[in-house]
Amino acid sequence: MPPIAGSALTDQRHPSGPDAAPAPDDHRAVGREPTSGHDDAGHVAEEIAVEQRHVDRVYARLEIIKKEAAASETAGYKIARAGTFAALVERDAMVFHAARRRRLLDAEHDGLVFGRLDLRPGAPGPGGANGAAGANGANTTSGTTTAGDTPTTGDTPTTGDTPRAADATTAAEATTPADATTAGGATTADGAATADGAATASGAATAGEVRYIGRIGLRDTDATSLVIDWRAPAAAPFYRATPVDPLGVVRRRMIQCTGERVTGVEDDLLDPDAAPAGMRVVGDGALVATLARATGTGMRDIVATIQQEQDEAIRSPALGVTIVRGGPGTGKTAVALHRVAYLLYADRQRFAGGGVLVVGPSPVFVNYIARVLPSLGEDDVTLRSLGSIVVGTEATRHDPDEVALVKGSLRMSRVLARAARDITPGAPDELRVLYRGTLLRLNRRELSGLRHTVMSGGAKRNTVRAKAAGHVLDALWRQAVELLGASAVQPRPEFASDIAERREFIGFMRAWWPRLLPVDVLGWLADPDRTRRYGDGLLSTAEVRTLTGSLARIEADGPSVEDVALLDELDDLLGTPPAPPKRRSDPFVVNGVRELTTHAERIAASRATSVERPADYREYAHVVVDESQDVSPMQWRMIGRRAEYASWTVVGDPAQSAWHGDPAEARRARDAALGGRRRTEYVLSTNYRNSEEIFEVAAGVVRRAEPDIELPTAVRRSGVAPRHVRTDDLEPAVREAAEALLAEVDGTVGVIATQAAKDRVAGWVAGLDPGRLQTVNSLESKGMEYDGVLVVEPSAIVAESPSGVRTLYVALSRATQRLTTVGSDDSWR
Repeated sequence: MPPIAGSALTDQRHPSGPDAAPAPDDHRAVGREPTSGHDDAGHVAEEIAVEQRHVDRVYARLEIIKKEAAASETAGYKIARAGTFAALVERDAMVFHAARRRRLLDAEHDGLVFGRLDLRPGAPGPGGANGAAGANGANTTSGTTTAGDTPTTGDTPTTGDTPRAADATTAAEATTPADATTAGGATTADGAATADGAATASGAATAGEVRYIGRIGLRDTDATSLVIDWRAPAAAPFYRATPVDPLGVVRRRMIQCTGERVTGVEDDLLDPDAAPAGMRVVGDGALVATLARATGTGMRDIVATIQQEQDEAIRSPALGVTIVRGGPGTGKTAVALHRVAYLLYADRQRFAGGGVLVVGPSPVFVNYIARVLPSLGEDDVTLRSLGSIVVGTEATRHDPDEVALVKGSLRMSRVLARAARDITPGAPDELRVLYRGTLLRLNRRELSGLRHTVMSGGAKRNTVRAKAAGHVLDALWRQAVELLGASAVQPRPEFASDIAERREFIGFMRAWWPRLLPVDVLGWLADPDRTRRYGDGLLSTAEVRTLTGSLARIEADGPSVEDVALLDELDDLLGTPPAPPKRRSDPFVVNGVRELTTHAERIAASRATSVERPADYREYAHVVVDESQDVSPMQWRMIGRRAEYASWTVVGDPAQSAWHGDPAEARRARDAALGGRRRTEYVLSTNYRNSEEIFEVAAGVVRRAEPDIELPTAVRRSGVAPRHVRTDDLEPAVREAAEALLAEVDGTVGVIATQAAKDRVAGWVAGLDPGRLQTVNSLESKGMEYDGVLVVEPSAIVAESPSGVRTLYVALSRATQRLTTVGSDDSWR
């Protein structure tokens, strides 16, 4: 978990010379004075007590606001008694927003307050010279809110990319979630809270100013800021201040809480010269405290420990593409998720209304990150693995490397396009219809001509089934006129109606032009003759053999992760049949009575920030792609179809790439998906996960294969060297090593094996604390983090694929505290 900027051992930007900020001293925070008495237990207890009093005040206020939200919901129902249309609309709006506030408050109950800033006198306010940062988050030009109310007129949000507040109902969401949770009170010109709740008109800090940072913004009844939302401009110095540029911060404090109880404080003194007499600096600093924590089974948010370079990426403008690169342990995934929370805060109408899609590499990874956004108060986000993007598909198995390489290539888009336009296997090559004693007949050549006509212009076959039937009926009618004479044949409409209802015609159309599912067409590629024809000039003989062999097993094994992109491609090529026309009727009239409640609910729903979307929704406002270095060209096409109107956050590390296809092709596919949007790139350079001892092993592996590769820098030494066990008797050695790791660490242990050996290895460690131990294959380990890691047969992971060295690098860099390898040889070292 990354620390806040400027913490011990984190800031790499200390200048030299007599005016330089003091360098880190082992485990002591930057700028800490040895005489501060931070190791005195009594002083620590006193500081904890100080923070406990404020936290108690916050939670007491929270309970009051919860009751107010419940009362607002109740009041909303009472409004409906007026019986007017306006009353029903007002009721629905009040009930919806009150219920949303209650969910938000419940989600933020644990660890609500996590930081404190002590500012020097005269420090600029959060809005700087331009003023305008509300203490609860949004920049406003006026802004008085009352409990449960939406902002009054004059609220002009300026956070992020100019949020759009279309009306009073959505303004609170567009500016800040805190508006919905605060009690009454006017926001000051800059929103900065002082000890007595006041701020200077210019926005400059007064003596004794303190800002508490938390998960949501909260004000007291007198408008005093109790907590500033971490996403607000006023909170930015908590993440961006360093000893080199303290941004007016004298002391930064991380407050550790368990429930509502303060359990510890960790300080960083950033501006010693401005520290008032008697200011205490306690603890070992945020870095040591954070890195010492054990990991759980799910990823934690890093809202209390975001560092400067991460904060810049999180608050990057919403428009365009934000690219975040960084090696293991740099917090890439956490940055992406916190960026989602920030965007929803800065422009809720846009991003909650349009939706946010987060794409991860595997179901294991998606489950691992699932609790992060809810812990930040955001639950209206869609999480998908690459194997579950297509509706109704939950693929988890991966194809062998040589198969994945073929399926991931852009050439497959052309192969599938040919397949999607081909005639259905077993389709009839002749149609015979008896009409008034005369046999009407369409042969293979005529049917082929009709097919070509219908499919011209890039038509999608599932969308033109009715058109195809019409062309067949036209051909039959013309033939009937030619054979019988116009006077003996019904007019075209009556003729078509007669023939179209006949069983033989219906049966023919179902066989000749059926509605096709993507999996049907993909199954055709199990036929070597068809695949050879579709791949002519695109696939080699060996690739045809590889592809057909893999797809021959799809019916028995189900689709692989790599097949999902092919299914999505075919879904786009085949198209969706038009929905049958619905009977026009007034939806608000039931049994002759107009239902105003339903009408009001629909109006309220149109203003809602939580939107029910169809399962195959494809118009997201923002898309996040994690582990992007592993996304194949065909998978980029799949993701791009869901992001035509979206901004992007793309997270990855080339050194961890498991995709070993043509790099130029992958770049083309990515660029096509991202379009011409403006791109901003951030590089995270510090590895906070691994100790130096662990990362030396991982880095040594990848550097032997790629000596010039750019890697992050680990920032701590643990004094514990990784263990390497060489043995031919793997089973007992693996179990013994797993038991040892479980005894040595308090948190989770990950056992990583090859894809082929995963199930076997899982059996070896079965029964060993399943709540803490997890067995994953080498690809599933991507993005994961464990306190202890056991890598089984590292050499086999290297040999597993052409990208095996990078895959082993990933596996070795999952550990925060202990690393053990067990294998039958040391060739990987």
